Amino acid sequence: MISLATRRFFRAEFPARTDRAFAVRRMLTAFLKYWKLDQAVDSAVLATNELFANAVEHGSSGPDDTVTVTVGVEPAGDELRIEVADGSPVPPVFRAAAETEECGRGLAIVDGLASAWGTDPPDGDGAGKKVWFTLALDRAR
Repeated sequence: MISLATRRFFRAEFPARTDRAFAVRRMLTAFLKYWKLDQAVDSAVLATNELFANAVEHGSSGPDDTVTVTVGVEPAGDELRIEVADGSPVPPVFRAAAETEECGRGLAIVDGLASAWGTDPPDGDGAGKKVWFTLALDRAR
């Protein structure tokens, strides 16, 4: 098991394509299980999947764009933070989807699962944004 005194962090870049969502989910699941954060897997994977889908659909101009997923746990070990970055500066819009709509619930799902969520400017001087969420972790792992 990795010491709680160690900052755990990884970042991966994916093509902005819907068929890459499986790779995002698989990678996130593998890292969280390796870090012994099994209790966070379901919520983290579902929320990340929603943000990845939004980044592909609304935050990219095509399959040549990329989406970056960053996952981190600070040494205190009480919070998991996941960021999904895309090339669009347009912030996400939280909306209430009608019962008959087949889409439009992504941010509502993230809001329901996460301790907190929001947006930040991109790293560096590039265009785009980061949409992030946090999940509280049980410290008695």
